[in-house]
Amino acid sequence: MSEFLLELVACGNTAASCRSYAYDLLRWFRFLAAVEVPWNRAQRTEVRDFVLWLRACHNPARDRRRQEAPAPGSVNARTGKPYLREGYAPSTINHALSVVSAFYDHHVRAGHGPVVSPVPSQGRHGRRFEVHHNPLEPFRLHRRGAYRQKQNDPEPRAVPDDVIEDLFAALGCNRDRALLSMFLSSGVRAAEMLGMTIGDVHPGEGRIYVQSKGLVGVKQACPASPEAFSWLALYLGELAQEGLRPEPHEPVWWTRRGLLRPLTYTALRAVLNRINTRIGANLCLHDLRHTLCQRLVDDPGLSLVDAQQVMRHRQITTTSGYLRPRTDEVIAKVHEHYTRPKPSPRPLTGWSYDPDDLADVFGSA
Repeated sequence: MSEFLLELVACGNTAASCRSYAYDLLRWFRFLAAVEVPWNRAQRTEVRDFVLWLRACHNPARDRRRQEAPAPGSVNARTGKPYLREGYAPSTINHALSVVSAFYDHHVRAGHGPVVSPVPSQGRHGRRFEVHHNPLEPFRLHRRGAYRQKQNDPEPRAVPDDVIEDLFAALGCNRDRALLSMFLSSGVRAAEMLGMTIGDVHPGEGRIYVQSKGLVGVKQACPASPEAFSWLALYLGELAQEGLRPEPHEPVWWTRRGLLRPLTYTALRAVLNRINTRIGANLCLHDLRHTLCQRLVDDPGLSLVDAQQVMRHRQITTTSGYLRPRTDEVIAKVHEHYTRPKPSPRPLTGWSYDPDDLADVFGSA
């Protein structure tokens, strides 16, 4: 496994990607140890049983710690967003298959493992579907690869405006208000936001710089609203009163309790979970990114390419997914159709030709 992870690092993958690959491989090796099969002796039947085990086994990450927590898979009444269901999601199973397939492909090329990978390929001739797809032509329908799970096409998870207002009203400090305003106006991801330094903030230019997902050592500019910079100034002023003046290379976001230390994703998610419990919602930090993209796409003054630039999507097709109507909008329009008064029928009696029309056809007498 170590050699495969070194190969990933050498190919320019980030530490988060290598960590994700390592956990998927750890799950695969634990399964092989349970069935007492060496990794270089695994066959297609082991891959099939691995998928069946993931479909039926318990996912410890889905354990509910509160007795009054909503049932898995239920839909939140305020946001319309379903809670995570029990077990492993189809996307998680597909990702695990891709990682195991890449692991065996690496060892097949290096000659350190089996001659043939036990994971069935997704396409013909051992290549992925549409690997050399022409972007000017539509995608062709094809069957899913063996053991690949069926995934639903998710719709954009834009947060309703009333939930955003309640969320902002429930915040108890200027740091959290600055964070929410930055998320909603810049659309950056959680890891990108927490990785910001003081030198990445440029209020005079109305922008911040973040290290984008998948890019090592490269920072990109993102817009931010004047309101977000105002809350950020108040938050930094409070830090200065406490005796902390971060240097340009130091993080922007710090904890508020106990010893001052850089804010982590776990602590930030705990803050959001407490607010969710208070307002009866089930938001996550990435929902704020979806909300900004939906607002940019709905703005007639901005083009789809402008929204793609702000969100830093590699493909325009990712941004175009926000063009599809949301379920709540469609339901509201259909209800309006049901309640719209029916047009009054035209009377059938007393109908006659217009004299002007007769004069145009037959001429005046």
